[in-house]
Amino acid sequence: MEVTTAGEFRVYRSPRDESELLLLERPAERIDWTDDGFAVDADDAFSPTYVSTSGYDGALDETVASLEPGNVVEANLTWDDGVPRFTAVAVIDRTRFRFVGAATGLFEAARETWQATETAGDAIGSRVTYGTDGDPNAALYVFAKQAGARDLFDEFRNGVLPLDPLVCRIDREVDSEDADAIPDAPREVFVLRPLDESFVLVALAFDRDGLFARTMRETYC
Repeated sequence: MEVTTAGEFRVYRSPRDESELLLLERPAERIDWTDDGFAVDADDAFSPTYVSTSGYDGALDETVASLEPGNVVEANLTWDDGVPRFTAVAVIDRTRFRFVGAATGLFEAARETWQATETAGDAIGSRVTYGTDGDPNAALYVFAKQAGARDLFDEFRNGVLPLDPLVCRIDREVDSEDADAIPDAPREVFVLRPLDESFVLVALAFDRDGLFARTMRETYC
């Protein structure tokens, strides 16, 4: 019997094979973060599926080929001999994720955020940044690098730690009087592992076509 499923998924590159994508199913209810920064019940909420990107025809092939990490899709999947494949897919959010594993020359706002976090004795900190026009343009999150085998950067890149809870908490980071200034636009999320710093940075640009996102791409990507 053919097994099919439908749902809303966040797209990641597969850490296993370049010929597939990793899809994390998005939960129906909002998942937030605990005080130590890790998503509540994330293991149960963001179930992973690895889907082949080859062997499609026509418009479906074009759509699958155009998918970028960070996109949100509505997709129908079918399992052929236990291997999931798309039967239909539509992009509903073109938010994009970028991962930079060896960043240098980190910008001042990121370093200041980490200094304030260290001073407070915390392992995780955040702040909102503003453009020259006074409007909020990004949210910064800093995470202390973990000692030993654990690598937070790889966990973000491979979907072990889903980024959805950070993307969805913009309304909590920005003051109410500034919320209207945030564009209703696809975001761009930059996850950086600085070589010369003791933290991992997640910089969430509110507009992937805005100046902050363009500057991040030109500087680090």
